[in-house]
Amino acid sequence: MSAFVYRRGVLYAEHVALSTIADTFGTPCYVYSKADIGDNWRAFDNAFGQRDHLICYAVKANSNLAVLNLLARLGSGFDIVSEGELERVLHAGGDPGRSVFSGVGKSGREIRRALEVGIYCFNVESADELGRINSVAGDMGAIAPVSLRVNPNIDPKTHPYIATGLRDSKFGVAFDQAAALYREAAAMPNIEIRGIACHIGSQLTSTTPFVDALDRLFDLIQGLTQDGITLHHIDIGGGLGIVYHDEQPPTPGEYVSALLKRLKDSPHKVLIEPGRAVVGTAGVLLTKAEYLKPDGEKGFVIVDAGMNDLLRPALYNAWHDIMSVHQKDPTMPQHLYDVVGPVCETGDFLGLRRPLQVAAGDLLAVTCVGAYGFVMSSNYNTRPRAAEVMVDGDQAYLVRERERVDDLIRGEHVLP
Repeated sequence: MSAFVYRRGVLYAEHVALSTIADTFGTPCYVYSKADIGDNWRAFDNAFGQRDHLICYAVKANSNLAVLNLLARLGSGFDIVSEGELERVLHAGGDPGRSVFSGVGKSGREIRRALEVGIYCFNVESADELGRINSVAGDMGAIAPVSLRVNPNIDPKTHPYIATGLRDSKFGVAFDQAAALYREAAAMPNIEIRGIACHIGSQLTSTTPFVDALDRLFDLIQGLTQDGITLHHIDIGGGLGIVYHDEQPPTPGEYVSALLKRLKDSPHKVLIEPGRAVVGTAGVLLTKAEYLKPDGEKGFVIVDAGMNDLLRPALYNAWHDIMSVHQKDPTMPQHLYDVVGPVCETGDFLGLRRPLQVAAGDLLAVTCVGAYGFVMSSNYNTRPRAAEVMVDGDQAYLVRERERVDDLIRGEHVLP
């Protein structure tokens, strides 16, 4: 959150007051810092030094074209999980030849499109998928570059909804089946084996699970080498956590250092897929307090942003700090409030039991929403999605227009 600081009692994004952004673009509104995104990405890139590597930003974390274009200009590759994300990368000026295609349900159409544009690699997650990729590539007269996403059965110690490396997860090829599937891939006429991949989960706050996963991969790689199967890269996935509340995750430098220590004797190119750690802290959600409902020990602040705008609190019971855009008198008492939205659900909240000084009409900023904020938003209750703004120094740019109700009903038809 280094780009979001108080100046003269007002919360700023870089050199633009959030109150000015609210006046100009309205609320609710997502605001991103260009400087923070760039600094976070470069922290990973610089940590590798001269080691051959490729950073593939996880597009699912925040897929706004301005974000993707900024990262493409920095030299980032991309980790995509759908044809739509691939097209976003292309529209943003990203290089498909520096991008990996993950995900458990790739359709034939998605595979064909990825081969047409020259994807760097498919991260294959099942035997059926491998067969489909070989078949589609054969029909096109192409060779498909693949890695197997191996499930190392490592507990990442994170929320169960975002733990992806355990045996009962839908993701990846089971560790004890991977060697046999690699041998099948090596015999397929339209498959080129590029590497090996794993991704064990998201919002990890220790390097230990990453290193444990690498150790398991090296056990598998040793056996594959004996079988004459050569791997050119190791993709350790993403998942490094950020500080939402009181977490203490390693820095990108500490994370990469732990990986390189284990990889020091390996000839393989290293791929990583950070998402949250690049954009998470670089965004806030601006919202306005519409009404207050005092109720004894704890009251309610009803704001104009809801669970359709930011789903993480309702879905994961996730914590996001909530700050007043205009600083209050520190000598005045605070009151406990549930910060809730207008959506017709009891689970529609942005924060519970928060100590705040707030009045109707005040602006609040929900922090650390640059990842899995807007991308998970919806039109539930026929609510148009929020605007998105990117701040660059002393300039604020509208990078997504606020939806209107007309946008939501376009394409719908009543019966004759």
